Amino acid sequence: MILIKSKQEIEIMREAARRLKNVFEELKKSIRVGMTTLDIDQKVERLIQSQKTAPAFKGYRGYPACVCTSINEEVVHGIPSKRKLKEGDLLSVDIGLIYEGYVSDSARTWAIGEVSEEAVELIQTAKKALYVGMAQMKPGNRIGDLSAAVQNYVESQGFSVIRDFVGHGIGRAMHEDPQVPNYGKPGRGPKLEVGMVLAIEPMVAAGSWEVDILEDAWTVATRDRQWSAHYEDTIALTEQGPQNLTGAQNCEEAVEMIGVN
Repeated sequence: MILIKSKQEIEIMREAARRLKNVFEELKKSIRVGMTTLDIDQKVERLIQSQKTAPAFKGYRGYPACVCTSINEEVVHGIPSKRKLKEGDLLSVDIGLIYEGYVSDSARTWAIGEVSEEAVELIQTAKKALYVGMAQMKPGNRIGDLSAAVQNYVESQGFSVIRDFVGHGIGRAMHEDPQVPNYGKPGRGPKLEVGMVLAIEPMVAAGSWEVDILEDAWTVATRDRQWSAHYEDTIALTEQGPQNLTGAQNCEEAVEMIGVN
């Protein structure tokens, strides 16, 4: 069942998103070479508490941390550990929090120091793909229109989209209907309507889209061990169009800003 949010609910989710953006902004300032991913988790927990919110991930289906930290070939769900960040790494950070019973969810991929040109392109493609998908969030369109747009853009850049893990509806629960794949065919799937809130999250791989789940039963890595990037935002479809609650720009401004048609 797809849950349609009222204007009041979307305003609560907007505030949850604002607080999550604060967490990301403060966290990014502290990321550095030599920092462990466990350091990141502890920092995120303190930041979430400072926002008077609760972590959405910790304990969710048994997940042991407040944040997912995935490095290089790791796609999603990396568990924080004593592993240290190195110059040239790609770090994907996925965080969710709960405010007044509603969840906000977002992910970013950051370069640690100097990285290759391909790594920069991989990050930018994941970020742009999110906005390409967001641009398809129009009443009357279908999930497949969004999914196909993301897939077509990513593949046009020479990369692939992960297929085993997808975006989702979001609200009082972190994962609600509908699923939001990053691949598909236009005109398929549930119809979009005002009041839907989606977590769109392109996961983009430099090589094949195939993945493995590692021994910890959580961390997902590309099967060919080529690098990946992950961007996610919580986006509400309003009467004024799609609004990126966890991003800095609305759809039209963002697409214009990054030069995506």
